[in-house]
Amino acid sequence: MEFQDLKEEEEPREDELKASAISDDFQKKVSLEQACIPSDIADFDWSSIDTSQLPSSYKINSPKEKKLLHIADSFLQRYAHLHPDRKPLFLHPVNECGLQKFVSTTVRPTLLPYPELYYWDGCASFVSDYLTMVPLKSPVTPPTSLYSPTTILKYQRGNCFDFSVLLCSMLIGAGYDAYCVHGYASREICTLDETLELCPLLKKPQERQVPKEEEKKSSSKYRIKFPPVRQSQFDLQQEAKKKAEAEAAQKKKEREEGKVTEVEKPRRDRLHGLRVHAWVLVLSGKREVPETFFINPFTGSSHSTKDESFLGIESIWNHRNYWVNTQDCRSGCKDLIFDLSNTICWEIMLLESKKPLQLLADYKENELPDSNMDDMQEKEEKDMSFDIPPSWVAPIQLSPREFETRCSQGRKVILYKKAKLEKWAPYLNRDGLVKRLTVYADLEPHTYTSLEPETDRTMEFYSEARADGLQKRLENAREMTEYFLGRDDFLHIRHMEFGQREKNVHLAGTSTDINSRPITEIKECFHRNVKKPADEDVAERTFLITEERIQLTYHLKDYYITASTKEFFKATKRNRRRNEISVTPEISCITYQAGPAEKELSLFHLYDLLQELKEEEKRLKRQVRQSEAEVLDILKICEDEETTVKLSVSTYNTGRNEKRRQQYEVM
Repeated sequence: MEFQDLKEEEEPREDELKASAISDDFQKKVSLEQACIPSDIADFDWSSIDTSQLPSSYKINSPKEKKLLHIADSFLQRYAHLHPDRKPLFLHPVNECGLQKFVSTTVRPTLLPYPELYYWDGCASFVSDYLTMVPLKSPVTPPTSLYSPTTILKYQRGNCFDFSVLLCSMLIGAGYDAYCVHGYASREICTLDETLELCPLLKKPQERQVPKEEEKKSSSKYRIKFPPVRQSQFDLQQEAKKKAEAEAAQKKKEREEGKVTEVEKPRRDRLHGLRVHAWVLVLSGKREVPETFFINPFTGSSHSTKDESFLGIESIWNHRNYWVNTQDCRSGCKDLIFDLSNTICWEIMLLESKKPLQLLADYKENELPDSNMDDMQEKEEKDMSFDIPPSWVAPIQLSPREFETRCSQGRKVILYKKAKLEKWAPYLNRDGLVKRLTVYADLEPHTYTSLEPETDRTMEFYSEARADGLQKRLENAREMTEYFLGRDDFLHIRHMEFGQREKNVHLAGTSTDINSRPITEIKECFHRNVKKPADEDVAERTFLITEERIQLTYHLKDYYITASTKEFFKATKRNRRRNEISVTPEISCITYQAGPAEKELSLFHLYDLLQELKEEEKRLKRQVRQSEAEVLDILKICEDEETTVKLSVSTYNTGRNEKRRQQYEVM
């Protein structure tokens, strides 16, 4: 079997990356990857764990186990003789007590008493959440040890082989046809790098499409046939044209959104095809599994056997046997046949029938003399039909508190593409938070939404319960927009813009003193009031405060395409002697009249209107400050609510409900 190599590389890397002669670049790369491991994971010393209380099966091999190890050694010798170019098999690593154990006996089928763990996705999700990933010491070689699932559960950490054995034990116990896989995968799979993957919570569920065969079956021959609907060919062509344009625009948008930038592209991996990984294979058949698939134990997600992230398989095993892959993996796993009874594709170690091994037959045909063939065949068939001993691992147990806590220390953070998913154990947070998804605008986010004032937020209100009819308020650092419903003055939108905050400026007269933002513009929009003429019914009213201007735009009159407008300038001329205001239409007001006016306004009417607008501007400024104060009050209430949350505990949860526990003890 040949595995996918580094043919994409321009420079020759095959000789440099042989296991017997690792180059300096490779050693630097390994040390760099290890440097990226969190200190609490990298500093954990497995040799310091206490093994004194472990059962005797962890420290001593039974006669049957010794015989199994002898068979494994013989199989490994023949395998190395027939396939000298392939890497050694992962057959009998040492356990936590330093004792060699056959990998199949490390699998302990267990069905835990939790309904969620009766299904494969529940088991996979639990393992990925409960354990902390520890990378392999060398990314291109399998580990020299394989600890029991009980020890891995106790310390809540392990490498990909530990993850896979625990998950496989749970899946087999739940009735699935599951196997541990020793193979090769991409760097992202091996290092648990999901920063280029879309968060599962953001993926849209695929709608099931009814096949044409089902549609035909659903139709009945007794169904009433209606006459065909006549349609214009021109209309059909126009609809097709619009549909094609819409699809082209959608594809263009998808290309722009899905365009992979240089930052989003995965980095070039010089160890591509050589990184060792372990995962779980679930065959179809049992538990009504329709199709064979892979499970990545690090993430708990399922993958197709044609997934390009899985680059090759050396061997697989379960609690009963061990199989070696003899198929070509230069194209990854997409062309592999997972029929384990096919001796051409899979070489079984322990015979399940009287049929001799293909590997043994090839060995005899090519190497053994005729005189010794019969004796050797009889001896090997007797050994290979050996029944595997039961697992040496103690029963896997999980308390309700451990199952509920899930994540190590009760919290887990997963970084996805432009998203961060945080998980907490139930009742760990005072506010009851168990899951939070944060979506970012780019791959390197630097801002986020919080309870701080003047940040991006949307507040929605019950307009019927408010005197001002406020329905929604949108705010950011420079703008605030309010939407109203059912007001008597027909106001439905108020938009405010703010300038740069000045230093040492405080607002008085509100519940909280704040360094207020200067208001630069206030714009109000009104619905049509049919009781007024259109020339007198204001549609938009804009107060340009910094420019000292006020703009009025009236509603359109019937059959007109332009609206009447007025623009007032607050800086009017004053008579220095008498301190009187002189108003002229050229200086104080610019008027545009759409069509003939129903009545002309005198200068005194314009002056009165200007004074009313000035008073209205003062009132609106106070209203804006009240809106800002209301936002602060609401945020303060939300903060107090989050800090004073008191979770309700079920009466059946005697572990946390103290009152119920005391009643139970009395009973």
